[in-house]
Amino acid sequence: MGFWSLLEVASMPVIQVLFISVVGAFLATDRCKLFPVEARNSMNKVVFVLFAPALMFANLAQTVTLEDMISWWFMPVNMGLTFLLGGILGWIVVKILKPPPYLEGLIVATCSSGNMGNLPIILVPAICDEDKSPFGNRSVCRTVGLSYASFSMALGGFYIWTYTFRLIKGSAMKFKDIEESEQKAIRSSNSDLEADHKSHLLGVPEETLVKQETGFWRKGVDFLHEILEELRAPPSVGAIIGFIFGAVTWLRNLIIGDDAPLRIVQTTAKLLGDGTIPCMTIILGGNLIQGLRSSAVKPVVVLGIVCVRYILLPIIGIGIVKSAESFGFLPADPLFQYVLMLQFTLPPAMNIG
Repeated sequence: MGFWSLLEVASMPVIQVLFISVVGAFLATDRCKLFPVEARNSMNKVVFVLFAPALMFANLAQTVTLEDMISWWFMPVNMGLTFLLGGILGWIVVKILKPPPYLEGLIVATCSSGNMGNLPIILVPAICDEDKSPFGNRSVCRTVGLSYASFSMALGGFYIWTYTFRLIKGSAMKFKDIEESEQKAIRSSNSDLEADHKSHLLGVPEETLVKQETGFWRKGVDFLHEILEELRAPPSVGAIIGFIFGAVTWLRNLIIGDDAPLRIVQTTAKLLGDGTIPCMTIILGGNLIQGLRSSAVKPVVVLGIVCVRYILLPIIGIGIVKSAESFGFLPADPLFQYVLMLQFTLPPAMNIG
């Protein structure tokens, strides 16, 4: 396949996403007023609770077997590397640009946490639907690609709600501490300002000591609680049930196939799952309008994040995936390698917001 043909195939899914996003953005404008924040939140809840779990269950149950799950072992490792390397690069950006303390965790999280769920579910089927797609039969590519994207979505949610959530929570606590300090300074009397300031500084070690005594176990319990909460999220539940039905032969035969007695379950789940992609894309476009209206982040910080996510990480990702292929760590399917590389090129996760 020539360069221009390959560029055309690669560009079409992105253009499709942009067109549908523009529709969502137009509906969310003040002039149209058909897609306000409340409507986007309600639609997002429906996607999160119903459409996305149905999509993940339908595709994983149909295409994934126990052997497939074993052969996909490198995807969690690959995703962990994107978070690790992105976090290191984000830390370097923070040290170079020296943003306010309450933005440090947010910048690291933005550099490390890609949109591992929504965008792969949108882009992978779109590239499979192209006539000149390099991934073979259209229907097979779409079904298998959605399974890869669903697995990516389940893993991405786990990483985001454990690693990324803790970074964002730390930034939020710093911002809250700064606000409280400013309010205390305003309430302080001018005559006793210096004494009050010294008293506040002397009180910090004692407070920190009390926190250290109970902080370790509390953090461990909170971490386990976050993992359990993520596993209970509807998309994660849909993915887990899909894996179980795909791996257990007799369960798979109940719902998959023309002669399956409960095939109506699979067809219904697939019908519901088909609403995931257009709804996600329209919500994405509507949220972009809200983000463009105002920003408290300096342009140089945005430029640093762009360099990390769209220049450095993709280059690193190509090297990692190609090295893994040369060592025989990956299955022979080129679509699987494409999804692994795609994980290094995605924009920051929507859940950070």
